[in-house]
Amino acid sequence: QVQLVESGGGLVQAGGSLRLSCVSSGGAFSSYAMSWYRQAQGKEREFVAAVSRTGGSTYYADSFEGRFIISRDNAKNTLYLQMNSLQPEDTAVYYCAQPPDYGPYEVRQIHYWGQGTQVTVSS
Repeated sequence: QVQLVESGGGLVQAGGSLRLSCVSSGGAFSSYAMSWYRQAQGKEREFVAAVSRTGGSTYYADSFEGRFIISRDNAKNTLYLQMNSLQPEDTAVYYCAQPPDYGPYEVRQIHYWGQGTQVTVSS
């Protein structure tokens, strides 16, 4: 059974940066594409970014292109999300996910989720 554990969330001022991490266990991490999603209070969970199995390809939702960077370290079974130029509207719980394959999958199609890490951006 795959387990995903996120960390790195917290409180940051507008314009600041955070790096989220997600450690995977119980599965062959390097065999799967990985993704980040987020859910703001009162809103639906949304896709943020995806990375291919090797890390050689990345895909971002339009809102995050140029500000967020997804990456992975297969030797450490770890997924990352570097978030820059954060704004109050980025406040949300950020989730690590293992999708069926590389790409922007719908929430209902995700196989495994982490528990989420809260990111709060103050103005």
